[in-house]
Amino acid sequence: MLKEIMAKQRTKYVCNQCGATSPRWLGKCPNCDAWDSYVEEMIVSEPTANSRGARSSATSANVTSLAEVSVEEASRITTGIQEFDRVLGGGIMPGSIILVGGDPGVGKSTLMAQMCAGLDGTTVLYVTGEESLRQVKLRAARLSVDLPSLLLLAETNLELILNAIAGTNPDIVIVDSIQTTYHPRIESAPGSVSQVRECTAMLMRLAKDQGVAVFVVGHVTKEGAIAGPKVLEHMVDTVLQFEGERTHLYRVLRTAKNRYGSTNEIGVFEMGEKGLVEVANPSALFLSERNYGASGSAVAATMEGTRPILVETQALVTRTSYGVPQRTATGFDYKRLQMLLAVLEKRLGLRLGEHDVFVNIAGGVRVDDPAVDLAVAAAIVSSFRDIPTDSSTAIIGEVGLGGEIRGVAHVEGRVAESVKLGFETVVMPAINLKKISRRNGVNFVGAASVLEGINGVL
Repeated sequence: MLKEIMAKQRTKYVCNQCGATSPRWLGKCPNCDAWDSYVEEMIVSEPTANSRGARSSATSANVTSLAEVSVEEASRITTGIQEFDRVLGGGIMPGSIILVGGDPGVGKSTLMAQMCAGLDGTTVLYVTGEESLRQVKLRAARLSVDLPSLLLLAETNLELILNAIAGTNPDIVIVDSIQTTYHPRIESAPGSVSQVRECTAMLMRLAKDQGVAVFVVGHVTKEGAIAGPKVLEHMVDTVLQFEGERTHLYRVLRTAKNRYGSTNEIGVFEMGEKGLVEVANPSALFLSERNYGASGSAVAATMEGTRPILVETQALVTRTSYGVPQRTATGFDYKRLQMLLAVLEKRLGLRLGEHDVFVNIAGGVRVDDPAVDLAVAAAIVSSFRDIPTDSSTAIIGEVGLGGEIRGVAHVEGRVAESVKLGFETVVMPAINLKKISRRNGVNFVGAASVLEGINGVL
């Protein structure tokens, strides 16, 4: 009888990287190939009253017809930080849960504190699990954050956090961080897969039921992914990635997911002594330190969400000193670099197999837009031949395996940004040239192949 009353306990092993489960410990996760990522967790299953009894005390659920659901959209809460509001899709949506991830020391807590400074008239509850109240106060003083309605709570117990939210009834809740938050009824350590998943699920239910906007700050793994199970990103409404090196001035806030706005939107900030400063014109900032007249440099017009940005692509090609040549890419996809090098060897006859190739996107920004391919290829050829590219030319184009230049989207926006910054020539895919509207004083060059595109720059 005692055994029937007591809860049954068993153990399972969960991957900290992807959330995969196994009945035994594994050295390598078969799902995500991560090594030494399985941790032991206890599973507690409550016994039922009898073998044929109901599994839950709930007997009914509320069913609502589609016509009865209200579609009135609540007004967004603006933060006063235009770059931040742009990334969120126009401001903070009440009732949403937002996950903010980034490397340690990149400025996540600084961003949250500066956001509070622009929320005058809004009650904000800042829950800190990693710092003391005195540390939060010192940061607020350094950032000139003086908000009377800002409430502080140093707590990691989720039950106490939920009680504090019920007692203060805030408009916005910031939990910093979710890896330090735990629920006492879950028998696993804070930061484990079960704790992160269940705590986020309870905060999500709070946001949906009470219309409170919840910001959840999360850590990232060494690969750059948000720590915890992958289901964490599916549960939240918005996923923001705060990128940048601690030794670098610039920070990029990128939208990986947004149910209330555009994805892949970015906001650019500059880290200073008094916190983060908005960069209204990222293109001018990224191109401000260009070395004119040097080989291995080309300007690409890329799109980040709905915003066109000009970036400088840099390449250095030198004869290798080792048996196997080095291939290094910073801010650019390594596999795509390998593909471009193969295309240049096959279609242009360049003997790059005997040279080390280093590619860098200046300014610390990471580019995933395939329209940067032609600019990277031009920078590589420029460095290989030691011939500078035309400094007044912007380059647009995706390179195919056959050496063809494929059309890209949002050409008008890319061209407008290039013209605004004073570029006199724009090299683009020939298929896009037929649809572009002509502008006075601007020379457009259509390229059908990678050879034509590079000849239009060198």
